Amino acid sequence: MDWKTLISQYRYPIVGGLIGLLVALFLITFGIIKTFIILLCVAGGIYLASYLKQTGFIDRLFK
Repeated sequence: MDWKTLISQYRYPIVGGLIGLLVALFLITFGIIKTFIILLCVAGGIYLASYLKQTGFIDRLFK
């Protein structure tokens, strides 16, 4: 089995593992409260970008 098929077959577990590693590093480095605030900001940014994309604002902005 080559690397491309392995990565494509296990893409979501690999991404989940990397996200878990990143969260663990943030918890160790910044602590629980700061990590929670960072995760809230990231979630808010994802929600806002999704909303703006859905309303077509981003498409109009970059045309």
